[in-house]
Formats: sequence, structure tokens, C-alpha cells
Amino acid sequence: MGKFDGKMKRVLIIAPHFPPVNSADMHRVRQSLPYFREMGWEPVIITVDERYIESYSIDPLLSHTFPADIEVHKVKAFDVRYTRKLGLGSLSIRSYFQIKRKGNELLKKHKFDLVYFSTTAFHVMALGPGWKRKFGVPFILDIQDPWRSDFYLDKPRSERPPKFFISYNIDKYLEGKTVPKANGIISVSQGYCDMFLQRYTGMQKEQFRVIPFGVSGKDFSVMEKYVQEVDKINFSTDRTNIVYVGRGGHDLKFALEIIFRALAKGIERMPEVFGKVHLWFVGTSYAQAGKGQKTIEPLARALQVGDYVTEIPDRLPYFETLFLLKKKADMLLVPGSTDTSYTASKIYPYIITQKTLLAVFYRESSVLKVLKEVYPQSVLAFDHLHHSPEEYVDACMEQFKTLLSSLEAVPVNMPAFEPYMAKQRTKEQVEFFNKVINGFRN
Repeated sequence: MGKFDGKMKRVLIIAPHFPPVNSADMHRVRQSLPYFREMGWEPVIITVDERYIESYSIDPLLSHTFPADIEVHKVKAFDVRYTRKLGLGSLSIRSYFQIKRKGNELLKKHKFDLVYFSTTAFHVMALGPGWKRKFGVPFILDIQDPWRSDFYLDKPRSERPPKFFISYNIDKYLEGKTVPKANGIISVSQGYCDMFLQRYTGMQKEQFRVIPFGVSGKDFSVMEKYVQEVDKINFSTDRTNIVYVGRGGHDLKFALEIIFRALAKGIERMPEVFGKVHLWFVGTSYAQAGKGQKTIEPLARALQVGDYVTEIPDRLPYFETLFLLKKKADMLLVPGSTDTSYTASKIYPYIITQKTLLAVFYRESSVLKVLKEVYPQSVLAFDHLHHSPEEYVDACMEQFKTLLSSLEAVPVNMPAFEPYMAKQRTKEQVEFFNKVINGFRN
């Protein structure tokens, strides 16, 4: 039971992805674990054994970033080789009943003050209302991405995910049965909160709390200690290597088109500045290693800069990505989404590297607020709702040129960045936990 002494409140955390699995949706929990106890909460984790998870890389170093005595229960999942034949490949469906069984066992055996779902494996969130009825325990949902996403409804079939309407209708049904019954919603974006308030008229603003991801300085300490090289990526020493690490997707096309058109124009007009630039896009697919489809290189080729762009769909272990950003890249790049609710929490590690950075984001994105406070020279804002990519090309080229002329370490306003660190983000979560359980008891 770890250090639990009966005095602290206890939270049952449902996180199907958890270290050593390198998945973006587990970082909130992972980075909070070092601080929960000092803030009065004992965490207990239910996750899925990594042997039953595909598509994500395994990084054992992730386990060095939180206390070793945290109570973690790993459950099995149905084998994807068999469930995929039925059209069921998602981890949240394959592990639903196993997580339910383990949750029933723990909630029956021990007193918990709260159940906290922190995952993008959304189907398991539907367990919350049943546990609330059966065990009298409130639950909070951590919404990091849209559960039911309407983003692709008006997109052509070629841009929709496989089996879109089947998964969309399942998500629509389960979200409608779950979200309105939640005692609290933590979200990375105000846009998701507004969306739920519009969809579910019985919900109140007080049930929501916007808490973006934080960044942990501990992660860079682990990287410095254990990582010496990234073997899979070989940069040319005679190039200025500009790096983006993260997913691809059609919603990045607007920002990428600005960047690629600006690069093409820069090569034509100022080859002495832009001619040695090479852009690297790493870990752009969630598919298994070797099976990911390239979504960025084809656009680069279409815009005549294919020779200056390399896309590597395979994901790297987490600490290798930090090494790549901090130690190997000459400059960093982050294209933003045209999904107006999207928030790129990955921006925080980029900032903490203090490397030269070009960030091209929607003008209302929460990312720009952070960057303007700590990294103002890095920002290019676009409005895809009223303008075309071509209208931003000249501004991007000029900013690109300015950044390329000064690639030394960039001074970051770290005092302004303090609210974005993991400890402060954990404090915000805990304050909301306490508010929710106090309201539930009363």
C-alpha cells in the first residue's frame, strides 16, 4: 500500500497507458505522482500491462521519474490479433472488462475518495457512472483530446480516419452517457469545456477546470544521466537541422503549408540562408514501428521542398526525443492544428530546452499565450477561418530568416514559466479534487 497511513485521501487513477509505455496521455499522471502525497493524496493506479499494448514505444527510463513504491495494478487486455478480426482494435475496448473487474475489486476492498480517469482511451471512462452508483464515489474525467470529435464530419472521406462513422457513433453514445454524470471535468483546453457545456445543458461551469499539461525538470535530469545518443537519426553535419517531434495529421496541413511555402520562397530568394536547412518530422504516426503512413513528406514534395524535408513516422522513446530536442537539433519547429480546441502540451519541453523555436499556431490557441509570455520571438499566428496559407508566407519567411541568423541559446523568462511546471499543475489538480469531493459529500 506504499506510504498510505489512513490519514491521506485516496484517489484511484485509471490510466490504461502508463510507464514504461511512451504515450502522450500518461504524462499528466506520471508527472503528478512525485507530488500527490505531499499534497495529501495517495494515488493508486490501474493500467494495462505493456505486453498487451501495441503502437507505442517502450521506455523503461520513464519509471525513474516517480516514486518506486506507488501502488500500480496492471491488468490484461484481449489480444488485438483476435479482436481486430471483429473490428475492435482500440485498447479501451480490449481492456474495458479487465479494468472494470480490477476497479470493482479495489473499490470494494478499500475506501477511495475519488476516481480519476486520465487517458485518451475514452471508452473506459464509461465505467465512472456505474462505480459512482455502486460504491458512492465521485469521479473526474481528464479530457486531453476530444472524445466525440466532430472535426471530421465535414471532411472528405480521404481525410477521415478508418471506420470513422462507426467509432464516431460509439463515442457519441458513450460520451453522452458519461460526461453529464461526471462530478468534475479537467481539460487541457477551454474549448473542450465550452463544447461540453453546449452539448449537455444540465452541466455547470463550476464542474470544469482548465489545467494544461506541465513540464517536469526531472525528465531532463533523467535524460542527461541515461541518454548519450539517438541511433535511429543521423543528421548531416553540413545542414541546419530543424526538428519537430510529434504526430502528423491533416489538421496540421495549414500550418505546414505556410512553413513549406516560406521555405520554398526563401530557397529561391536567399539560397545562402535557406539552402542548407533541413526539416525533420519525427514520430508522426501512432502505428506500430514500420507501419506508419507518411502525411508530411507528400505535402513537402507537392510544394517543391521534398529534398529539404525528412519524415520518420516511427515514434522514439520519450527520453530520446528530449535528447534529440535538447542536444542534437540546431533549431525547433512546431506546426499547430486547425482544430480550434487543440492545445499542444508538447510545447513545454520545447520551451525548456531554450533552443531557437518557430511555432506556427492558430491565433486563439492557448499555446500562443504561453509563448508570448516566455518566448515571444518564436510566434507566428494564423487565422485559417478567414485567411489562406499564402497570406502568411512572407511573414513566415522573414521570421524564419531572423531565427536562422541567431541559433544560439534563447533566453527564456523562467519565472513566467513557473506556473507551467509539473508541481504547480499537480497543485491545481489537487485543489480541484478537494473541491469535487467536498461538493459530493455536501
